[in-house]
Amino acid sequence: MSDTPFGFGLPPEEPEDGDDGKQKGGHGGSQGPANPFGFGAGGGGGENPFAAMFGSLNPSDLGAAFQQLGQMLSYEGGPVNWDMAKDIARQTVAQGTADGTKDASVGPAERAAVQEALRLADLWLDGVTSLPSGAGTAVAWSRAEWVEATLPVWKDLVDPVAERVGAAMGDVLPEEMQAMAGPLLGMMRSMGGAMFGTQIGQAVGVLAGEVVGSTDIGLPLGPAGKAALLPVNIAAFGSGLGVPEEEVRLYLALREAAHQRLFSHVPWLRSHLFGAVEGYARGIKVDTAKLEDAVGQLDPTHPEQLQEALQQGMFQPEDTPAQKAALARLETALALVEGWVDAVVHAAAAPHLPSADALRETLRRRRASGGPAEQTFATLIGLELRPRRLRDASRLWASLTDARGLDGRDGLWAHPDMLPTAEDLDDPDGFVHREQLDFSELDKMLGEAAGGEKGTGGAQDGKDDDKGESGR
Repeated sequence: MSDTPFGFGLPPEEPEDGDDGKQKGGHGGSQGPANPFGFGAGGGGGENPFAAMFGSLNPSDLGAAFQQLGQMLSYEGGPVNWDMAKDIARQTVAQGTADGTKDASVGPAERAAVQEALRLADLWLDGVTSLPSGAGTAVAWSRAEWVEATLPVWKDLVDPVAERVGAAMGDVLPEEMQAMAGPLLGMMRSMGGAMFGTQIGQAVGVLAGEVVGSTDIGLPLGPAGKAALLPVNIAAFGSGLGVPEEEVRLYLALREAAHQRLFSHVPWLRSHLFGAVEGYARGIKVDTAKLEDAVGQLDPTHPEQLQEALQQGMFQPEDTPAQKAALARLETALALVEGWVDAVVHAAAAPHLPSADALRETLRRRRASGGPAEQTFATLIGLELRPRRLRDASRLWASLTDARGLDGRDGLWAHPDMLPTAEDLDDPDGFVHREQLDFSELDKMLGEAAGGEKGTGGAQDGKDDDKGESGR
């Protein structure tokens, strides 16, 4: 759980002029904000709570600042101003990353190299998994193109949480006051949508500078059936590793292609993962009593008190049973996805790439150290992914390969109830050698039972019809 899942704390420092305005601190040297909405003292935001959105408000910036303020107050959409999020993400990408790398359009040579790497990756994967290729197209994206392509999925992830937090903020006012404060509540909603949009745009823009494909966080962020790699970020990832760029590209292509196979041929997996996120959002309980108390004690002549109250975490969600269950379900599912990809990619890469072991360890450490994807996910949704189970899951899938073969291992993805649980990750040998229920036989039995319950005179015909349905 993030210490400040909705980020009310120290505001991010906005870049003012190219490299001179790089984000200080941050995660992993990135210019990403440590908290979403920039409330709190310090970093230029202590005197001006809008500094996170408008920068330092120099006289030359006032016109643009007031124009943006007008856009914020006129917003009448959902809990997040996604137009603002998109604009800010694009602006963040245009500024470049902390190491000075700028975004650039993908050239024909880079596009051809990515397409060839993904084609070869699919060929190698054919020998280590029974799941067929899941990518109908292979594309090379710039960072800006990654932002455009993934924003619809970020919307699915973030909107449920933003909706709950926005509703909790509106519930702070008593009902009789809400009736009189209609315009004020409308303005609060507009400002809330702008604050969410601002932070999400910043975070997604920073993440675009570090991801190498469309599946880095273990979730399918891009369009279905489209395998994607980012050449400029692949070059940055491989810098300093002492590994030929072609090997780095091929290894990352294997990971992208393996994710695509899983998400394309396990139809329930996407809704399972996103459902766990939404389940977490439903369990959010904002401490409105604490908020009411803070608002009631505010001195209008000292607005900084509100900033201090927000810093004290009144918007942190409670650890409800529903949240814990959803979080456990999501963490286990993501560990199983990442563990399967890790095991399959290693099996495919080891015979062909001399640096396969080194690249595998580099990526494992990147995940285990709480890389940019995990940190951004925690910032936007209030969840911290815990990849500590990645090694456990990878070992379990490898053991399943030895014990049951490719078909037996991959067949577990046929139904969510067939997958290992968190307890199975603690006892992989017990799971590997346990008898698994054949759901196709269960469906057949249920169909026959349903047919047997039909009345006389048409019972046999009905039974045959049901058997035919169950076998389709």
